[in-house]
Amino acid sequence: MSFLYIIVGIKHFVDVEYFVSIVPNYISWKKEAVFISGFFEILLGILLLFHKTRKIAAWGIIMLLIAVFPANIYLYVSEIPRDILNISKIDALIRMPFQIPLIVISYWHSKKISSKIFSKTCIILFIPTIIYFISL
Repeated sequence: MSFLYIIVGIKHFVDVEYFVSIVPNYISWKKEAVFISGFFEILLGILLLFHKTRKIAAWGIIMLLIAVFPANIYLYVSEIPRDILNISKIDALIRMPFQIPLIVISYWHSKKISSKIFSKTCIILFIPTIIYFISL
């Protein structure tokens, strides 16, 4: 998970316009929002690597996922970002539910101890989630 967030965070700085295109119009400082969210994805991804900081990183990722969810909604409801990214409304709709397993897996990372069933569920959720995001 940490590498996923670090890589996506780096992409915020490398492919700024991709992320700017899905920032909702009510946010005035689009590039700044992209840089801030990218910075926190990198930081939280790094903090997720270490046992001492894993819990705070996991909760930070949960908050970040909730904070950036309006971009997914905007991508779904607005034709402009879909045209820029060359994706369909169905593709944008498919993207939205992937926030749920990301939140669940982040919550799992926040726990020192979890049941075997919850751990197995998170591992199973991780596989299609990572495959989806790698395919983007």
